[in-house]
Formats: sequence, C-alpha cells, structure tokens
Amino acid sequence: MPTITKTRVPHNQVAIIGTGFGGIATAVRLRNAGIRDFVMIDRAHEVGGVWRDNDYPGAAVDVRSRLYSLSFAPNPNWSHTFARRGEIFAYLREVADKEGLRQHLVLGCNVDGADWDEDAQTWRLSTSDGERTAQHLVIATGALADPIIPILPGVEDFRGAAFHSAQWDHSVELEGKKVAVIGTGPSAVQVIPAIQPTVEHLTVFQRTAAWVVPRHDKEISERTKRLFRALPALERLQRLAMYLQHESTHVGFRHPSLMGPPERRARKHLEAQVSDPELREKLTPQFRFGCKRILISDHYLASLDRPNVEVVTDSITRVTENGIIDDAGVEHEVDVIIYGTGFETSRLPLTDKVRDASGQSMVEFWQGSPTAYLGTSVAGFPNAYLIHGPNIGLGHNSVIHMLESQSIYIASAVAYARDHGLASLVPTTAAHRAYADEVDSMSEGTVWTTGGCDSWYLHNGRNSNIWPGTATDFRRRVSRFNPDDHLAHRPAPMLVAR
Repeated sequence: MPTITKTRVPHNQVAIIGTGFGGIATAVRLRNAGIRDFVMIDRAHEVGGVWRDNDYPGAAVDVRSRLYSLSFAPNPNWSHTFARRGEIFAYLREVADKEGLRQHLVLGCNVDGADWDEDAQTWRLSTSDGERTAQHLVIATGALADPIIPILPGVEDFRGAAFHSAQWDHSVELEGKKVAVIGTGPSAVQVIPAIQPTVEHLTVFQRTAAWVVPRHDKEISERTKRLFRALPALERLQRLAMYLQHESTHVGFRHPSLMGPPERRARKHLEAQVSDPELREKLTPQFRFGCKRILISDHYLASLDRPNVEVVTDSITRVTENGIIDDAGVEHEVDVIIYGTGFETSRLPLTDKVRDASGQSMVEFWQGSPTAYLGTSVAGFPNAYLIHGPNIGLGHNSVIHMLESQSIYIASAVAYARDHGLASLVPTTAAHRAYADEVDSMSEGTVWTTGGCDSWYLHNGRNSNIWPGTATDFRRRVSRFNPDDHLAHRPAPMLVAR
C-alpha cells in the first residue's frame, strides 16, 4: 500500500517580497529586533532590486553616494561622488552577505498574489514555487519596478528592435544606427549622453521639458577612501552634513515663490551647454522648479546640441516599418526605438493582487488615489506593510532615509504583536484617514500641487507620491509605535495547515 506523505505549507513569521534597499533594510531591522523567522522572496536570481534590473548605458544614482547608502552599512570605497549602477548592485550584494541574509533568500520565485485568511489570521501567498504562508507581509517590490511601454499605433510593424530602458537588450548594437529615444525622464537623461557619441543619428521625442541641474560628479581619490576606512566617524560626519544640506532645501518645495534662485541656476546651466537658441527654447520648462522631478546631469543638455541629434516636441502619431511619424506629418527614420517612458506609479507592484478578507485588492480599496498610514500600512489589510508606499518619495533628500524609517515602524509593529501575543495589527480607519488628510493639508500650496505641471506625483488631483514634510519629521513620526492607532486581534490562533 503506497505511503501518503502530507507536506506542510512553508510558513514564516514575516515574508518580505523584494530584495532591494527597502527589503534589505527591513530584514536587518527585524533581525535586530530579535525577529529571525523571516523569508526574503524575489522573482530574480539575485538581490538588488532596481539596481539589479536597470543596466542601461550610463545608469547611475542621482543622489550622492555617501547619502545613497544604508546607515548601518557605510561604504568608504565609493569610486565617484555619484555611484554607477554596477557599484550599487555590488554594494547591495555585499550587504546581503555581510548581514547574513543569504540564508533567508528564496530567489527565482515570483509572487502571484497574497490573500488574507481571516480565520487563520495569516497571509496566504501564491507563488511560482507553490503556496506559502506568513503572519506578516512586507511588500518591498519598490515603486519603480513595472516599466510603462506606450501603446503606439503600428509598432507591431516596426522592423527594428524596440525595448524599454529598464529592460535593456544588450544584444542590439547601437553603433552606427539611427536611434529614437522616447521620453526625457531620469533614465533617458543618462542613456542619451551615453549613446549619442556612437550612434549615427539620435532622435529624442520630448513631451515636456524638464529642469536640469549640473551633477558636479567627480572621482573620489584613493587618499579619501583610505581616510574614510581609517576614520569611519569622519565618513558618518560627512554623510550627516550632506543630509542636513539636503534637508535645508525643503523650504523651497513648500514655498514655490522661493524657487527663483535654483531656476536661474538651471537656466544658466542650459545656456552654458546649449548654444542653439531654438533648441534652448525647446528645453526650457514652463513650470516651477521642483514641480516635476529635477534631473541631474553634467552632459545631457550638451549631448542634445550635437549635429547628430534632433529633439522633437511634436507628439507621435504612429510607428511605421522603418520609423516614427510625428503629428506634424514628419517621418523620422530609425533602426532602434528605446522607451524612456518611466514606470507604473499609480499603484505599487503586486498591490492589485494583495487582497483583504473579502477579496478586495489594495488597488480597489484605493480607488485611484493610494494612501497609507505612515505611508506603510493600509486600513483593512492586517499585518501588511508597503516599502516605498504612498507619500514616501522625496523631492529634496535621499529616499534611503525614508525606507529605513519605514523599516523602524515595520519592525516595531511586528515586535509589538509578538510581545503582546497578537495575531494581527492593522491601522484604524480613523488613523489612516487622519494621516492621509494631514498629508493633503501639508501638500496644499507646495510646488507639487501649485507648480503648474502635470506630474506622476499626482493621482486624481492629489499628491499621492511625495512626502511633503522633511525626512527628519517623518523619522520622528515612526520612532515610536502607537498602539492607539491600531486594531489588534487576539489571541493568536493556530495556523490552519493545508
């Protein structure tokens, strides 16, 4: 008679989906709080998040390296003021190794959905490796993970290669080719100067001009690296000075009338890099500095003022077998199309597949305008936490500080549930709503809501992406877990095995 073997569904106290900066910060914070029963799940076969996936030419960070790193893992060996993509990817792998996170990894595993089981008081995850459960769920997929590829009429007839900057096709040789870049956001600003010298012709389709300021990037000397290795406190002091400098610029975002000086500096940068008056006019924004994401580059504007580059501000009508036709009726012959069209920002990845006890997804709950208590947890979704959730982005400082702040709240909530024998915690509807209302109030009159632009920061007319306060203020808000803002379910039942 055959033996019947019952296999238990894998269960962890915490499941973290994603292994970028946010996922790693949360894992380390949980471990430091004495919570070691966690798993880190990623669809890829290595850690790194956005810095693993985005390997286009010129990819680099637009926040100074010293500040764009985890506070508990300083790196005295950055090679440049603004680190290149490969260096950041290597840094994240190194942190995962040093912090002993490899044993918690489940890689090459796609999470297809997560459902809250009210009876068992646990999350049931559907993955490519089968079902697994967790008491707490951390969605650390990142806000910029799902590329947007526009639906252009006729694109299926295009005979050349076409791909998004976040899905770079390294098999396509660009040298000597006619290339079109659609979009002029942060990725395109790095791609364009990297490929311009080698392509035969570059056509840049610009929908809206952006404010561009110089990066002032430079190589960090070996002497400085040795100094920071010998005196770690000195590196921490420089990081603090950078942080405070960035915090001081916040006042301009809250009071747009103060943005005159940075606008003048940006115009001066434009004039220094672009000699053609007609092109300068195309590249001059018609909205306040900071209303859209500020772009940082030492070479982008100059690369557009080259004989082999054309900037097109007419919209795209359709794609043909050999090119792109704009709405002025001009056909631009191209061999390769590169989409620099950004990412899906109206929702976090996976939130359309994270469902409460009634089967309602988080996206359905939001009804087009995401909100979250402390930008992290959502009323009606117990034990669920969003890294880089609504109103976590910054216009003035390093988002890594915000992600680490979120990890403080997450670890505090999980530890509070553990210490009080609770099955679940969820923010009250009143606390969730009060926080969202406060964010709306703080956003009134800021450059993001009154700056005269239509940015991805806004959904249904409200700011749902940017934290309108200082990073210091947000850290203060998460520094102490407030039980009064949460509903608790007790006692913790036994997990229902399947």
